[in-house]
Amino acid sequence: MFDTKVAIVLRNDLESWQSLNVTAFLMSGIVAQFPNIIGEAYIDHDQNIYNPLSIQPAIVLAADQGTLTKIHRRVLDRGVTASLYVEEMFTTSHDAANRTVFAKFSPDDAKVVGIAFRAEKRLADKITKGAKMHP
Repeated sequence: MFDTKVAIVLRNDLESWQSLNVTAFLMSGIVAQFPNIIGEAYIDHDQNIYNPLSIQPAIVLAADQGTLTKIHRRVLDRGVTASLYVEEMFTTSHDAANRTVFAKFSPDDAKVVGIAFRAEKRLADKITKGAKMHP
């Protein structure tokens, strides 16, 4: 149905709360980049209205730090815009502080805990090579 894939790759040693937090942040970046993937509002039987959701499913994968570093490099090398979350962002409490700590690192020294992107399916599979389905 889709010729693209939304891929989220998380570091495989995160606490459950960290995985959920990072996934939410990363997906918000995908939606910001591709607002057309948001569908229409949901309406239940009693006519209560709920937020619209993504029309495109996302695959959530897990990888060790070395594989995440490779995936990060592949994204950059292929010119794919991504959402990225680095370990140090867990120590902040708001967006401006996140961006400040994020700016301290380059791709060579970032401790990536999560990355997400949307790309053509074959390209997404090549970029995420080495990652496994998240448990």
